[in-house]
Amino acid sequence: MERSAQACSGAAAPAGTTTGPPAAAPRVPAQQRATDRDRTARTAGPVLGGARGEHTHGETPLPGTGTGTGTGSGAGAAPAVRPVVRRTSVRGQILDALRTALVSGDLVPGEVYSAPVLGERFGVSATPVREAMQQLAQEGAVEVVPNRGFRVVVRGSRELAELAEVRALIEVPVMLRLARTVPADGWARMRPLAEATIRAAASGCRATYAESDRVFHRALLGLAGNEQLVAVAEDLHRRSQWPLVGGQPGRGRADLVADAAEHMALLEALAAGDLDAVQALVREHFTHAA
Repeated sequence: MERSAQACSGAAAPAGTTTGPPAAAPRVPAQQRATDRDRTARTAGPVLGGARGEHTHGETPLPGTGTGTGTGSGAGAAPAVRPVVRRTSVRGQILDALRTALVSGDLVPGEVYSAPVLGERFGVSATPVREAMQQLAQEGAVEVVPNRGFRVVVRGSRELAELAEVRALIEVPVMLRLARTVPADGWARMRPLAEATIRAAASGCRATYAESDRVFHRALLGLAGNEQLVAVAEDLHRRSQWPLVGGQPGRGRADLVADAAEHMALLEALAAGDLDAVQALVREHFTHAA
């Protein structure tokens, strides 16, 4: 896990995208034993959310960053200063960070992770972490383990092949239609996004490349003008990026760069209206998808 975090530490996000904190996927601890949690509490002091078991009836709220300097309760007293934190924003940032940790391998297939322990790592209460994990459970990335936390789903090569097949069934007909209908300037506008995937691949960071790859494909399918299609395709795409159990040997920097280069080749085939090349490139690209 240290290797994947280090590899992504200096990677820049692709142009036109937003990234949630942190810039690199944090090292995500698996479920700690009770003695480990007690030791952490004694040495680190109070933490948000506490190192409690997963079965709880309430969560410690996010504390304010400070209070006003005034005293007393009269009309002249300065009001307490509390940060305005949108709950959905905190949950969204945690969800982004957990998705990055999934792609980078910091969330290990088969391991169980506790929301309170992850909350300590992120500096928030367990509640937004648990909510983000519930979203990942709906997406099929993790499964709920009662009174313990969430287990990262173990996937095999067969599931990856099935996802590639479904993506091809959905997207190949769309790409062929786009090749016949999109004007040349439409493909020119796609080139910066394709070039961004090449830069992201050169960083060697799987999480950085995965985000840039999704941005490119989302924009490409967006040319079809079907929002439902884009949403379904992106869900399948995200699932295809989760690592297999034991990792994926051979998916290093050179492989990411080769994968990104297929984006440029696909754009050229689409602009030329070469339907046979478009179909072959799309199927091959999905088979090699990160």
